[in-house]
Amino acid sequence: MQAMHTELDEIPRQTGMDRLHRRDFDRLAAFIESYSGIKMPPSKITMVEGRLRRRVRSTGAASLGEYCRRLFEGGTLEAEAVHLIDAVTTNKTEFFREPEHFDYLTATALPTLLEERRSASNGLKLWSAACSTGAEPYTLAMVLAEFRQTRSVSRVSILATDLCTEVLQTGAQAIYPEAAVLSVPIELRRRYMLRSRDRTRGLVRIVPGLRDWVQFARFNLMAEDYGVDRDFDVIFCRNVLIYFDKPTQQAVLRRLCRHLRPGGYLFLGHSESVAGLTLPLHVVGHTVFRRAD
Repeated sequence: MQAMHTELDEIPRQTGMDRLHRRDFDRLAAFIESYSGIKMPPSKITMVEGRLRRRVRSTGAASLGEYCRRLFEGGTLEAEAVHLIDAVTTNKTEFFREPEHFDYLTATALPTLLEERRSASNGLKLWSAACSTGAEPYTLAMVLAEFRQTRSVSRVSILATDLCTEVLQTGAQAIYPEAAVLSVPIELRRRYMLRSRDRTRGLVRIVPGLRDWVQFARFNLMAEDYGVDRDFDVIFCRNVLIYFDKPTQQAVLRRLCRHLRPGGYLFLGHSESVAGLTLPLHVVGHTVFRRAD
């Protein structure tokens, strides 16, 4: 049956506050999914409204409706795309999130890679995809620094990428509230974090040595050509696939596998699965996979 549209579709759902018309939300949701792979069901309309209001004010638009008209009828969508995506994407992260992965990395994955390679002369290359504000790549850096105390590894490089420019700026600065690093073991905080001289600010910063290992870059997992190295030893892509439908998950994971060396390790989030997907991977741990030779 064809859907019936009435004048009610033209009326904001509440008065007294700027609201998105459903047709504008549908246009935004379609663009966000095509650009980033992130699905925005109608249940997210209130969230999108709240996140866009500050951006609407920044552009000088009088309302959400005018902002959408500028995007889709005024030709500003291409120039505004990065800011729009920054506004609506969710960036939840924490240091040592899902800590079992880091235990597996140092106890099994890295020793296996080094043993099979017989030499660490080429160093270790890791990629933290969807890295948010940098907690994951800096956790990896701390873990690798500890690992190097007992194993010979010539160098470490960590690529940290995300779609959101704001979180990448935070990651590059490497400055965090003390409350955000409480999940880091105290001995690691002492070794790898510097406290602000003004203790009332309650800030810490990652030490320069670890910051030098991490390169931050804006990156869209929906791109057809990733344009990065194809010999990563380890890729972390955790808690982002849950926002994609199955075909998008398949496409993204296949592209990631192209950049993982044979025998390299892929870590997904604990709530994510590759069930039903055809990929050159085999399971070696809970949401831990190795690329087939």
